[in-house]
Amino acid sequence: MIPLFLLAAVAVGQPPALSVASTADPAPLHQPARGDEELKANKRVVIEFYNLALNKKNADAAIALMGPTYTQHNARAPDGKDGFRTFIESFREKYPASHSQILRVFSDGDYVILHVHLVREPGSRGEAVVDIFRLDNGKIVEHWDVLQAVPETIPHNNTMF
Repeated sequence: MIPLFLLAAVAVGQPPALSVASTADPAPLHQPARGDEELKANKRVVIEFYNLALNKKNADAAIALMGPTYTQHNARAPDGKDGFRTFIESFREKYPASHSQILRVFSDGDYVILHVHLVREPGSRGEAVVDIFRLDNGKIVEHWDVLQAVPETIPHNNTMF
């Protein structure tokens, strides 16, 4: 007995393997190439945004660097521009003397990645942070982050930074 999908493929004149494989386009493996100037501009936008939001704690100034929508992937922060404003206001009240030092900045297509040392309370060891931003037309539209507390001791002579 011939399987039904083979009969259907022959009936429409396509080999069976092509009829199955052509039903979905795979996601691209890489972001489209960007010019150096666009990558540099995206880095400048993200650095300015980060300093406005987390060092100056000025949510409205940071929001001006966002696109029409803002998707938040941090599980502890509300989504959207209003959620971002609420998060920064709460952060400012809880940690008025906090400081984030940007140590490295990388860009890939529409993405800018920061490696940051966040110190919420002066004198504390703080946290190692990786923030990932996606930009669209030079505006921030999406954010992810990963945080790890800096331990008192580590099992090697390297630092987290």
